[in-house]
Amino acid sequence: MESLVSGPVHCAWWPYRPGDRAEDRVRDWLGAAWGVTPAALRIARDAHGRPHIDAGPHHADVNWSHSGERLIAACADGARVGIDIELLRPRPKALALAQRFFHPAETEALEGLATDPDALQRDFTRLWCAKEALLKAHGRGLSFGLHRLRFSLDDRDGPPRLLDCDPELGRPDDWRLHAWTPSPGYLATLAWRDAG
Repeated sequence: MESLVSGPVHCAWWPYRPGDRAEDRVRDWLGAAWGVTPAALRIARDAHGRPHIDAGPHHADVNWSHSGERLIAACADGARVGIDIELLRPRPKALALAQRFFHPAETEALEGLATDPDALQRDFTRLWCAKEALLKAHGRGLSFGLHRLRFSLDDRDGPPRLLDCDPELGRPDDWRLHAWTPSPGYLATLAWRDAG
């Protein structure tokens, strides 16, 4: 297991075997971190399926994602958190997906990379991770609409920057993002904002 602390958010990632129950691994991690029996930590879900823990003195927003052979999880007390991990792999339909679901300005930027398939795949994945992490933190997930938030990828080494979003998501500067490579061949993004 490797871990990261970013502001009020803690996250960890592990090797993962597809088909394993991710929730059990997340519960074990939090039990060890809080010094409680994992079975005492009940992961509840709201009407949209968004997980959280409300067990005795432990109240936390929790989120996880898996892709390929990696699992990543995040928890926060006093913040809403979302996380996504994606295996970097060929996505032959990346541009078609962007044209259908992304904000037009993001799609235009990706179309400019059409002659560089590696850059196109990487930037598509960076955008996907950022959008999914933020929408999971918001609580509605992808069904809210990928086109309802717009990112810039101007900083090649930093996280995508949220430029604009639907008012239901709050203001762009309400959100914090952290993007990194937790394992070779994977991209991850952590998104959070104050719970209030």
